[in-house]
Amino acid sequence: MSKRIFYPLFLLLIPLVGMAITDEINWSLFDFIGMGSLLILLSIGINFVRKRAKNLINCVLYIGILVLLFILLWAALAVGIFYPPFASWSFRK
Repeated sequence: MSKRIFYPLFLLLIPLVGMAITDEINWSLFDFIGMGSLLILLSIGINFVRKRAKNLINCVLYIGILVLLFILLWAALAVGIFYPPFASWSFRK
């Protein structure tokens, strides 16, 4: 496995620095672990597609689908925009 799979984890420095600067960003350890897992899975998926795709059009299409799924899952977990069963447990009363 290549080391470049872990490069997207540097994006987690943005909320970490933001937490030090302002009180408006309040991430828990679970948030960092969850986002890190999503970023690792996305980078593994992108590397898999880059190695297996036959031509450039298929590669761009599959990577676009992966990124779209990542964004939808991130939005669902972050704000509960779709209220799926795995993200809405804290919204039930």
